Parts: sequence; C-alpha cells; structure tokens
Amino acid sequence: MIDYKLDHILSFTGELAGVPEVIGPLPEGVRVNFYNTGGEITGPGIHGKVRPVGGDWMMVRRDGIAIVDVRATFETDDGALILVTYNGIGQTTPAGASLRAAPLFETGDQRYAWLTKLQAIAVGERVGTDVKYDVHALK
Repeated sequence: MIDYKLDHILSFTGELAGVPEVIGPLPEGVRVNFYNTGGEITGPGIHGKVRPVGGDWMMVRRDGIAIVDVRATFETDDGALILVTYNGIGQTTPAGASLRAAPLFETGDQRYAWLTKLQAIAVGERVGTDVKYDVHALK
C-alpha cells in the first residue's frame, strides 16, 4: 500500500450571484453557470479574499450529478493574486449540494509558489448562494 497523508492548507467561502445563468438543456445534460461575487480565504499560511470574478461552468448530467468547472482568483491580504482552477463532482442534497474537487493553483508571487507544487483535494458544500470548501494537500 502506498503511504499518503492529507494536510489542511486552507478553507474558503465563495459567494455566488443569486440567479444562475441557465444555458439550457443539452444532449449531455443542463448547462448552468454561476458567477462569483466575493468570498474569504483562511488558512495557516494564507489569508485573503475571493475576488468578484470567475465562476462555475457546471453541467448537471441526466442522472442528477453535477460536474463542476471552476475558475476563481484569490487575493491575499499581502497583495498576491492566485488563480485557482478545479474540476470535480457534486451531488444535490436537501440543503444544496455536496462537492468534491481537485484544485490547482497558479501564481507569479514567490511567497505563494508552494501552492503551485501541490496536488490538492477539496471537500465542500453549497448552501443557497454560498459555497464552502476545505482544501487539503495530498502528500
């Protein structure tokens, strides 16, 4: 068996615009776009906000499973910009949705270059127009 562990690196909340953009039914399901309006990032080595850009270009498959395709920009309290992209899967719950994803980070700021070297996993949920994720590095 291969040895691994998970280290919590950050948590973030995202606020989404109230009304999603429904592209409509497609052969593979229903395309629904959600747009970021803000949020907050906290963690042992990072603090900041989710900038009001980007969003989730989601496909809700015919079986009810959501395929998430997210792009967002984090801005740290000390001025760094970090692009986070992730794909994953979501499932409807009575409160909203449970979410599982694999974030990747990009930044030119050397203070946060450590993020660009990680394979991360995120476990989250959507309740109303808010999403919350805990992000862990797979080591």
